[in-house]
Amino acid sequence: MPQQLVVGVGMVGRPLAERLAARGDQVTVGTRSGAAAPGAEPLVLNASDTQAFARAATGMSTIFLCTNPRYTDWTTQWPPVIDAAIAAASVTGARLVVMGNLYPYGSPSGPMTEHSPETTTETKGLVRKEAWHRVRDSHALGEITAVEVRASDYFGPGVTGTAHLGDRFFAAILKSETARVVGRPGRVHSWSYLPDIVTTLVAAADYPGEWGRLWHVPSTAVTRDDIASQLNRRYGTRGTVAAYPQWLLRSLGLVNPMMHEIWASSYQFLMPYIIDSAETERELGVVRTPWADALVTTADSYRASPHTA
Repeated sequence: MPQQLVVGVGMVGRPLAERLAARGDQVTVGTRSGAAAPGAEPLVLNASDTQAFARAATGMSTIFLCTNPRYTDWTTQWPPVIDAAIAAASVTGARLVVMGNLYPYGSPSGPMTEHSPETTTETKGLVRKEAWHRVRDSHALGEITAVEVRASDYFGPGVTGTAHLGDRFFAAILKSETARVVGRPGRVHSWSYLPDIVTTLVAAADYPGEWGRLWHVPSTAVTRDDIASQLNRRYGTRGTVAAYPQWLLRSLGLVNPMMHEIWASSYQFLMPYIIDSAETERELGVVRTPWADALVTTADSYRASPHTA
C-alpha cells in the first residue's frame, strides 16, 4: 500500500488527501495545527523544520507539498519550507510533488505553456520561481525525484476567503448583487477547478515517465462578466460584476501589506491570462471537467450553504 505525505490541508491539500485515501493509499497530512482530513492520519508538522520534515517523510512514497503561506509571509516562509522539503526527499527517497502557480511567468504575451519564459519581476513570482528552480536543480543533480504542478486561480465547492472566484463572488451574483473584483472583469482568465487540480497532482505522482519538469492543470478560460451572465441565466438572478479601481488597491496597499500584495499581482486580471495544458492532457491523460458541470456544481454548493444562500 503506497504511503503518502500531504503537507498542508487547505483548499488543495484536503481534497487531495481524501482522493488518495479513497483509492486505498495510506495518507498522512502534516500541518502546524495537526488538522485532520477524512481518511488520513493527522500529524503536527512545522514544514520549515528540516529534521521534523525528514522524520515525517520516512517510509513515504510521495511528498505532496501543498502548503501556502499568506502572501505577506512568502519571502520569509517559502525558502525554509522548500529547503526542508528537498532535504526530506533527499534523505528518505520519497518523490516530491510541489503544488505551484503561474506567478513565475510574469506578464504573458500569450497562453502560458510549461516551457514559457519565467519573466516575473514581482516579489511573489520571484519567490515561487526560485523555489521551483531549487527543486528542479536538486532533481537534475540526482539528489531527489521531483515535479511541480501549476494551476491558475482555483474555484470549486468550499472555496472561501480571498479566492478571486470564491464564495464572495458566487454569493453576490446569486443574490442579484454586485460582485466586486480585482482587475478587469471583461478580460479572459483561466480558472482551475479544484477536482481537476487534485487529478493532475495524482497523475503527476503516478507518471512513470520524465520527472524534473512542470505540468499545467487543464483549465477553462472565461471572463468574470461571462461567468456572471451564465449564472444569471441558470438561476434567474441579476448579479453584476464591478472592478475595484486600481488606484484604490494601490492606495490601500500603502497602509495594508496584504492589499499591497493583492495589488502587486493584479496584473494577472488586467490582460488575457491563459494557461495551456496540452502536454498534461496528452501525457498524463487528464481532461478538465466540462465548464458547465464545474460551474453548476460550485454554484449549487454555495446555494446550499447557509453562509452564502
